[in-house]
Amino acid sequence: MPPIPFSYETTGVVIVDHGSRREESNLRLLDLVELFRKKQSYKIVEPAHMELAEPSIEQAFAACIDQGAESIVVSPFFLLPGRHWQDDIPQLSAAASKAHNSIPFMVSSPLGIHDKLVEVLSDRISFCLNSADSDLCSNCSTTKKCR
Repeated sequence: MPPIPFSYETTGVVIVDHGSRREESNLRLLDLVELFRKKQSYKIVEPAHMELAEPSIEQAFAACIDQGAESIVVSPFFLLPGRHWQDDIPQLSAAASKAHNSIPFMVSSPLGIHDKLVEVLSDRISFCLNSADSDLCSNCSTTKKCR
């Protein structure tokens, strides 16, 4: 398969998570996408949920194409490779591509084992330990389950 065309202006990025029945969880993906947009050079970035919520992968493809995307990279916001990364997301992406004139796409790897994730884990642990004296830390305020 030839490489997909790439430019920061015309490559759409779809950041896809599993999707949840809990609206608060789905809203967090929007926060991540907004942060990604601010910190990266891609002009076309859309959220998607694999299931259980919208926008779907197909809806995210459509939103990218509406903004001028000529190719799409689907980036799973998943920690490790599994069935969803191996089978479901590529199948859903292929169907979305086909529904939109077979726009070229690729699915990136999940987050995986990475030095920066070790930094994030360490940061989360430190935050929790440093917040242990408070009744409820800001990371857990929506769940009310710090302990």
